[in-house]
Amino acid sequence: MHWLGVGLLAAAMAGCGGGGGGGEDAAAPAGGGTLIPPVAGGGTDVGTGGLPEAEPGAGSGVVTTPPPVVEPVASPVPTRAEAARFLTQATFGATPAEIDRVVAMGYEAWLDDQFNRQAVSHRASWDAAHAALQAVDATKVAHQRDVLDSFYRQAVTGDAQLRMRVAFALSQIFVVSMVSDGVGDKPQSAAGYLDMLTANAFGRYRQLLEGVALHPAMGIYLSHLRNQKEDVARGRVPDENFAREVMQLFSLGLYQLHPDGSRRTDGSGAPLLAYTREDIEGLAKVFTGWSWAGADTSSNRFWAASGATDPDRYWKPMQGYPQFHSQSEKRFLGTVVAAQGTAQPAASLKAALDTLAAHPNVGPFIGRQMIQRLVTSHPSPAYVARVAQAFSQGGGDLKALVRAVLLDPEARGAEASRDPAFGKLREPVLRLTAVLRAFGARSDTGLWLVGSTDDPASSLGQTPLRASSVFNFYRPGYVAPGAQSGAAGLTVPELQITHESSVAGYANYMRTGVQSGFGMNGIDWKAARRDVQLDFSAEDALADRPEQLIDQVTTRLLGTPASGALRGELLTAVQSVSLPAARADGSNATQVANARRNRTLIAVFLVLVSPEFLVQK
Repeated sequence: MHWLGVGLLAAAMAGCGGGGGGGEDAAAPAGGGTLIPPVAGGGTDVGTGGLPEAEPGAGSGVVTTPPPVVEPVASPVPTRAEAARFLTQATFGATPAEIDRVVAMGYEAWLDDQFNRQAVSHRASWDAAHAALQAVDATKVAHQRDVLDSFYRQAVTGDAQLRMRVAFALSQIFVVSMVSDGVGDKPQSAAGYLDMLTANAFGRYRQLLEGVALHPAMGIYLSHLRNQKEDVARGRVPDENFAREVMQLFSLGLYQLHPDGSRRTDGSGAPLLAYTREDIEGLAKVFTGWSWAGADTSSNRFWAASGATDPDRYWKPMQGYPQFHSQSEKRFLGTVVAAQGTAQPAASLKAALDTLAAHPNVGPFIGRQMIQRLVTSHPSPAYVARVAQAFSQGGGDLKALVRAVLLDPEARGAEASRDPAFGKLREPVLRLTAVLRAFGARSDTGLWLVGSTDDPASSLGQTPLRASSVFNFYRPGYVAPGAQSGAAGLTVPELQITHESSVAGYANYMRTGVQSGFGMNGIDWKAARRDVQLDFSAEDALADRPEQLIDQVTTRLLGTPASGALRGELLTAVQSVSLPAARADGSNATQVANARRNRTLIAVFLVLVSPEFLVQK
């Protein structure tokens, strides 16, 4: 209990992030970055400015002169420990085989190879699961769990790791959530949305933004599907939900930004807003007249009337319906779409998306969040500026952005990994995928029946595509109150879902999973064991050599053998399990095997609740 209490509490609240999110660099907490626990449910977002919705990205502070931009340095041949650290940032978890590939290829060649890999379609997986159920019983349908099955299958076993990892990061910026009944009742649409993000992960931001704007899952979630033009006589105005969020969350943020992510200010030092009430109203008119895809643009199809629906409408891009699109003048962000004698939804949309994609905020706003999701919670202004520059020079190229994030001197430099203020609290889903990949997990059914892990008291407190709101599981600008990171002004998003219940829930979930496996006991809950099982055969073979066992476990999970206090605690814990001598007649073989396995389980579990694992450096 001492190891669990000290390790979990320190790790869950550990200091991560580096430098200032905008403006002056915040001081790093002293003493290795261990923090006071934040108050559950509390917290602030940097720079809300008293507005009704918290800003998700731009950090606080002001710089009048952006720091100089330094080109990313060429990547050296990495060591195995460096390769493992790189893979922790770029994949769902390092494996011995993938470490070998990075060491042999180098960072840049590995990235080039990954950029060309394609992922398996989540929607196709969902469709297959649905067809299989229908073949047995026409009343049965596939559900959300089938989307999650596909996610974990690809995250653990797929070879397009970087594409899927970036798509997962994008799913936390361009959020749709199956928690919402509208999306949750149509899981095929959610699967198709994740496919869209995956397909556009290395394309142009402008193309991605169009995919987001026209996807029916987003249309349902932010209510611009079947959004009608204004009607003065009836007092009807266009729905403004998506128009607001596409600026606030998907492109600009609340405030005008310097290239390093710090805020631009007026003569009195007040931050300048990125958009106005009038911009929302003008943009809302653009997103009128969009509804279900299909063979025509009849009003019946717009409303999905009986007999006028396309069976693939839940994943095909929405189409424009001129009769429902606003013909009036549309003004937003300095762009004017003239009044249209004949409604032209496609022309209005093009003008809007071109304007949004060309805005100078996009590079630092999206770039900073991608750094947070992949590398460090509180990136320095210079890091943000370099990533934004790569994005801008590439004409909004997300591939260039991802390359810049992962090859930046701060991401790859050894000094950053030693900085107690650099890194991020590893989010719960990535903790799970890391251990599954590290120990060669297999699914008994082949379905990867992990299921929902929403409950913070009994599992992870996070499930892919099930964020609590459009603001994601946690806000990029979150600063934890009552913590040293908060006192230093560091943004640590994952701490927003880290509290007493989630810390204990994670420990219990991992203890059960390591010992008995993860997920359901078969598709009908009648299997003898849980569906997803870890392979500890190599570790069990080292159980009579405690130091080698510890090195094996820590190298798989941390990328390098443990040292210092963690190594001492692991050794004490492992040696506390007596290992009986095997009898020549084999009569105590089961007892010996159980003891060997218990040594392995203790070593693995204690690493999973250690600061060294929970804090990604």
